[in-house]
Amino acid sequence: MDDEYFMQLALAQAKLAQGLGEVPVGAVVVHQGKVVAAAHNAPISSSDPTAHAEVLALRSAAKHLDNYRLEDCTLYVTLEPCAMCAGAVLNARLHRLVWGASEPKTGAAGSVLDVFANTQLNHHTQHSGGVLATQASQLMQDFFKNQRVLHKHHASTTLREDALRTPEACFADIPDYPWQPHYLSDLPSLNGLRLHYLDEGPKDAAVTWLCLHGNPAWSYLYRKMIPVFLAAGHRVVAPDMPGFGKSDKPKKDRAHSFDWHRQVLLEFVETLDLQHIHMVVQDWGGILGLTLPMAAPQRYQGLLVMNTTLATAQQPLSTGFLAWRQMCADKPLFDVGRLLGRGNPHMSEAECAAYNVPFPDTGHRAALRAFPPMVPEFEHSDGVVVSRQAQAFWQHEWTGKSFMAVGAQDPVLGLEVMQALREHIRHCPEPMVLPQAGHFVQEHGEVIAQAALKALGSDTL
Repeated sequence: MDDEYFMQLALAQAKLAQGLGEVPVGAVVVHQGKVVAAAHNAPISSSDPTAHAEVLALRSAAKHLDNYRLEDCTLYVTLEPCAMCAGAVLNARLHRLVWGASEPKTGAAGSVLDVFANTQLNHHTQHSGGVLATQASQLMQDFFKNQRVLHKHHASTTLREDALRTPEACFADIPDYPWQPHYLSDLPSLNGLRLHYLDEGPKDAAVTWLCLHGNPAWSYLYRKMIPVFLAAGHRVVAPDMPGFGKSDKPKKDRAHSFDWHRQVLLEFVETLDLQHIHMVVQDWGGILGLTLPMAAPQRYQGLLVMNTTLATAQQPLSTGFLAWRQMCADKPLFDVGRLLGRGNPHMSEAECAAYNVPFPDTGHRAALRAFPPMVPEFEHSDGVVVSRQAQAFWQHEWTGKSFMAVGAQDPVLGLEVMQALREHIRHCPEPMVLPQAGHFVQEHGEVIAQAALKALGSDTL
């Protein structure tokens, strides 16, 4: 019988741990060629943080041999011991230690630190690793993959106490929004909040259109553009920012900040591993979105920019924006659908009503209250530094194609603001101006999407 034989026994113990929902680590202690103890991880089931497989096996072996010193014994364990277990091995005066897979995060036999290499200690245990490492490592990978799936399901159905979630039934009858919901809740910055997004078209498409909405809209705003992009054979991804649409809504206004929302978007792009991105931005979708490509420029190849700005605080906020901000403060329960309809008289009552659906009461409207005063206004404002860095990126480093569309009736981010922005986007051509369109220019989205396909060289029809 050799090391692999005894490691197989340790792996059997690890599988027992896995079946009990414990991290799959198993151990056996061998004395004079015979197994005298076997154990597996049990911290969860025993509510004991020290109940690692190695410690439990050493305890059992010492009791079996009636001796706390195990000088003639070998410990086989499927995973490189942590500092606690390495200390237990030395305290037991163990003759030899054999482990399977290395542990790059907590391993104390050479991966993170090497307890056994300390010459000041009065006992030195022979040790070696890598025995059936592939099998041991696969067991760990399978376990944690399953745990992530379980956690994701739990998080996607569990609502944080400090957040609200618009019931799915509220969205049942909205027009022209047939796409299936997708959810993420494992982004570090979300901390358990659930983020909704649309993800349509082939994952390996030549182009991915990343559509970012602003305030007080949600992904419904892109319903007229999405079919055009899909018809071209492309992929479309459209998230609802936290606080909007089908995403969870923090109850407190102070939960929202420029840096937090930007970090959510950065992690979202990384988690979905989006490539060949044509970014589509408007309003806050641009204030935040235009700061993203410089963090990973290799992911982005095109820009469709509409009625937005870079919040560099280099110019005073416009009179139009100041009036908008004051209106939001004076009328915190303003009718979102009516706001959209006033600038887009061609919208139906049902379409206008769809914009109100995510916000059934004041508790669901924290983002709508928080975003207007969140626009960076002064040198020290949250977001100014990164916005200025982004401005330099677009002006000097951007190598992709750009297309600009402007709703001329926008009193806040209209043609004058957009022409100023265009000067800072390298090789951006003159904008497509829609004379009858207002701030929410996506309500004229079909013609814009068709023009963008041609302008960005991605029209495959």
